[in-house]
Amino acid sequence: MLALIVSAGLAVSQNGIAQSIKYLKPQQQLLNTIQKNFSDAVTQYQFMGKQLDTGQFPKTYHEATGKLETSKSDWWCSGFYPGSLLLLYQQSHNEALFTEAKRVMNTLAKEQYNTHTHDLGFMMYTSFGNANRIAPKPEYKQILINSAKSLSTRFNPKVGCIKSWESKPSDFLVIIDNMMNLELLFWATKETGDSSFYKIAVTHANTTMKNHYRPDYSSYHVLNYNPQTGEVQQKKTAQGYANESAWARGQAWGLYGFTVMYRETKDKKYLDQAEHIAHFLLTNPNLPADKIPYWDFNDPGIPNVLRDASAGAIMASALLELCRYADKKDAQDYFNTAQTILTNLSADKYKAASNTNGGFILKHSVGHLPQKSEVDVPLTYADYYFIEAMNRYKQFAVK
Repeated sequence: MLALIVSAGLAVSQNGIAQSIKYLKPQQQLLNTIQKNFSDAVTQYQFMGKQLDTGQFPKTYHEATGKLETSKSDWWCSGFYPGSLLLLYQQSHNEALFTEAKRVMNTLAKEQYNTHTHDLGFMMYTSFGNANRIAPKPEYKQILINSAKSLSTRFNPKVGCIKSWESKPSDFLVIIDNMMNLELLFWATKETGDSSFYKIAVTHANTTMKNHYRPDYSSYHVLNYNPQTGEVQQKKTAQGYANESAWARGQAWGLYGFTVMYRETKDKKYLDQAEHIAHFLLTNPNLPADKIPYWDFNDPGIPNVLRDASAGAIMASALLELCRYADKKDAQDYFNTAQTILTNLSADKYKAASNTNGGFILKHSVGHLPQKSEVDVPLTYADYYFIEAMNRYKQFAVK
């Protein structure tokens, strides 16, 4: 059974994450709620699947029009729908979920050769990475290796980073979200023995740690480097409130990314970084009592501004791994915070009723508020990391 459980896109039986820790005790009431959430999520995702035509991937749902918005396979979120199906399959053993995941991955597979995006970790590791652990196939492995090769083409050794967004030739844009794509590279080194993937991941993380973070361990969203010299030209935001603000989901991406860096390298500087980020988040005066962050920690309209359920879900999942590496006191804080987030995301305020919300599990996420895009709507990555976090929480009950 353990060999089938997937957490964080990793086989928990291989990473020692599927064991209880005696001082971190999950609440039986929340465990029961999680089981119901999984059951409800299966209903939701089967409802969602019926609305999709060939080549379509769910993107969001607009309640006002009752319409599901979809994307093609090259959208950065395309892996989260099959990834969620696979994680739900792990919980339910409902073969229809696995069949649907394989159907959409047939369309997604061509993105293994996409060298115009830095999001191949999001796109391919959440999908084919999970599939390869549930039902390993040589073709899944090759798709993942090709994806890692494609991602590596965006690395600039002078800058020490993987390019995020395309821009004019004098720009080299790197966003904090890119920390989430490094896990694919670590996997590729383990599978192939080619250390170049590992070295790129470590170099990118080191550069990000040096330049993206402020003294209080909040992160900028976007850095613009000089591609010829590697010098920082600009520090700014795209999706946050202001250049100097702490965009909530960006902080969560960093927390998760540096936790993965510690898992994969066992280099304590990454654990320290992750814990510094966690301290910034958990002690922030603008973190609400229910621990679901406002979309940006520095929006002057707080408390009368939107929450971001996706940031909460990512935080919860990251904290439920980080607590396994931290000392007892901090571990308890991380665990308790994640527990609070999961409890509140499971309530009617955030969790959708069956056969509503376009089939998405969670409501009230914020994609890109400055562009007025995906504002206060369901999002695929909110669901994915919510499912992952619930699965991780369950592992603390494993005897």
